[in-house]
Amino acid sequence: MEFTLEELLTKKEGQTYDRKSARKDPKGLSNHIVAFANADGGTLVIGIEDDFTVTGIDDYTNNVNDILRVPFDYCTPSVRAAIETVDCTDKNGKPNHLLVMTVPQSSELHANQQDEVYYRMGDKSKKLNFDERLQLMYAKGSRYYEDEPVYRSSMDDIDLDFVAEYCKKIGYKKSAEEYIRQNHDFMIQHNGREELSGAAVLLFAKNPQRFFQRARVRFIRYDGTEAKVGTEMNVIKDKMFEGKILDIVRSSLDFVGNQIKERTRLGKDGRFHTTPEYPEFVWKEIIINAIAHRDYSIKGTDIQIKMFDDHITVESPGILPGIVRLNNLRSVHFSRNPKIARFLQEYEYVKEFGEGVDRMFNEMEAAGLPAPEYHDNAFMLNATIRNGAINKTNGAINEVINEAINLTIVEKAVLEEIAKMPNITKEQLHTITSLGKSTIDRAIRSLKEKEIITRVGSNKTGHWEIVK
Repeated sequence: MEFTLEELLTKKEGQTYDRKSARKDPKGLSNHIVAFANADGGTLVIGIEDDFTVTGIDDYTNNVNDILRVPFDYCTPSVRAAIETVDCTDKNGKPNHLLVMTVPQSSELHANQQDEVYYRMGDKSKKLNFDERLQLMYAKGSRYYEDEPVYRSSMDDIDLDFVAEYCKKIGYKKSAEEYIRQNHDFMIQHNGREELSGAAVLLFAKNPQRFFQRARVRFIRYDGTEAKVGTEMNVIKDKMFEGKILDIVRSSLDFVGNQIKERTRLGKDGRFHTTPEYPEFVWKEIIINAIAHRDYSIKGTDIQIKMFDDHITVESPGILPGIVRLNNLRSVHFSRNPKIARFLQEYEYVKEFGEGVDRMFNEMEAAGLPAPEYHDNAFMLNATIRNGAINKTNGAINEVINEAINLTIVEKAVLEEIAKMPNITKEQLHTITSLGKSTIDRAIRSLKEKEIITRVGSNKTGHWEIVK
């Protein structure tokens, strides 16, 4: 049993826990069982009233027998719930029992006998409307949105030259048009019309945004560590990437790569080493994952890459797909758009399926950086990586260090330490950088002559200032 008797009696109802009276209509319990199965799973305890009074199940044998049938007879498809009874003492001081039903998280979409779909949200089992139900079906893979026909699309919308290049890459010997018509259900007969699937449009159309206007990536660079609005708006770059999936991946990765800063330091081996503020695999992976696995049925927003001085957040439409949850995303893989993911694997943007997220965590740890952060926000998934100590200096100072084209590597190394510690001494510079004292003297003299730094106060009690 997951919980002790004490916990069963006192645990607060929430996302994965609920308690009900044994007098409750068995059919009504199907809503809660379905809700748990469709969400994160959960435990349903029978024999406790809403006011926490313990009434048990022993006096309600007939009703309890019907309750035991609920996961099988009143849920479609059936829910494989584990059942056990727990000894307790009821409100009258008599020995009694509680019925504990453990409902596993399911990769399928479950409904009650009335074909109503419920989903657990906090301590409530919420009935989903048509659109919400459809979103959940796509998220669980009961249906793939990329396989849905796209209204008023046709073969004329396909970039056959691009398809021909792709066919050559994968060794497909027939024509480009035959590839679209004969593979992966890219062409669909729908209501007497021949239409393209969503995957065909997103991967191969001349202008995918004609049908999926927000199937694009927006990059926003902020000055500082938070987004501000109004008169304090701090957006300094705003770039949009559109086109086919492959175009969007290539252009967004190229652009973001040019925004990633680097740090050069003298290592213990006596050589200078340049380190990016984020491991290359990690920042590329969160962008590629967003493009490959976003929910393209959500048409009101685009993918947004938000870069700040100390972190990058990628916002992607759609909740975690299938049975992937925040607590298992390092080990469980599920493709919301398997055809798109397979296509990107052909171009080596997607590596081995399922290895990406775990490798991200490992690479961030190896770089001495905080672990990636994932948050579900309504029907958006946010992935955040932080650059930790590399960006302790403020954005303006980083700009000076990275954009001063006439600085030597030694001068940059000295300037970076001065930026982090304005009152740093030459002795401390020598210890931190392993540079010789005469080398440090020459670098400081050069930085002063180039009017990049200035000394404020005496050599003993003063400090350095960076001139912008």
